[in-house]
Order: sequence, then C-alpha cells, then structure tokens
Amino acid sequence: MRITGLEIKTTRLPVLPIFCVSLVAGILVMNIGKSILLENTGLFDEYTLYTMKYMTVDSNALFSYVLRERLLRFLIIAVLSTTYLGLVVCVGTVIWYGLSAGAFLAALVLRYGIKGVFLALAAVFPHYLLYVPVFWGLLLWCEMVYRGIYEKKVDFWEDKAVLPKKLMQLAGILAGAIVACLLEAYVNPLILLSYLRVF
Repeated sequence: MRITGLEIKTTRLPVLPIFCVSLVAGILVMNIGKSILLENTGLFDEYTLYTMKYMTVDSNALFSYVLRERLLRFLIIAVLSTTYLGLVVCVGTVIWYGLSAGAFLAALVLRYGIKGVFLALAAVFPHYLLYVPVFWGLLLWCEMVYRGIYEKKVDFWEDKAVLPKKLMQLAGILAGAIVACLLEAYVNPLILLSYLRVF
C-alpha cells in the first residue's frame, strides 16, 4: 500500500485480533456482571429511552461538543505516538474501544433482545462508517510515526519531505474525523430518534 509517496507493507500491530478479543471480553464482562452493571443502574433502561424519544437535539451544540471531544482524543493519541509509549497507547486504545463496544452491545441485547441490536445500529449509523476507517488510519499513522522515530524505518531528521507528508496525512485523517462529527451531530440524531419512536 502507498500513502502519499511512502510505501507501507502493512501495519504490524494486530489491531483487528486485539479489537475482537476485547469485544468478546466486553460482552463477557457485561454478562457476568449484569446484576451490578445493568440491573442496578439506569443504563439504557426504558425510562432513559423514553426520555430520549421526546427530547430535542441542538445539533449545533452537539457538533461543537463532539468535535472538541473527538479531535482532542485523536490529537492526544497522535502526540503520544511520538513517545516511547506510542505502541502501548495504540494497543490500549484498541482494547478500550473493543471493551466499550462489547459492553454497549451486550447491555442493549440483554435489555431488549434483537431490538437492542437494531438500537445499537441506529446509535452508531452513519457516522461510524467513517469513524472506523479514520480510526484505523490514525492507528496506522501512529505506528508508522513511532517506528520511524524509534526504529529508524523512515529517517525523519534527514529526509526533509517526511515530516510534511506525515502532517498532511494527519490532516487528512482529522478531516475525515470532522466529516464523521458532522454526521454524528446532524444525521444520527434524526435516525436514532426516528427509531426510538417506533421502538
């Protein structure tokens, strides 16, 4: 694969296996601890969904919040990838998202069965169609930067073209994240609230 002039074979981090294992772990944790994590909390209960069904979403405010949260998180991961902990941060982030996704899906299925699966899809559509490849691209970028700095796969300090290319790649990733934020703020609430009204 070639990314803006740099040839990359593939990412060495086993991102997909790590995510899948974490996803299953999240599902298991939610099933094992459902009496504490689900039954004794208001997590996705009927009252919460009923309240959501009739709420009004200020998409502009939601976009500002989502944009700030997502871009800050992405930039923190990008900056940390330039440190000795770069790969650890990448793996830890994948594990966190896998656990969260597994717990989220398990909670909805435990409460609502097959309807919970459709609710989960409505909650992440269509913005996650962009977030997933953008996040994957960010992890690939982080690994390439880390290995370039610490394993000398690319000489950042002698090749004057490398740093601008890396910054352009990061700008492209952040642009994709901004589009995903727009979908999350302006499109997803319409889909989610429409589904909740017939839930």
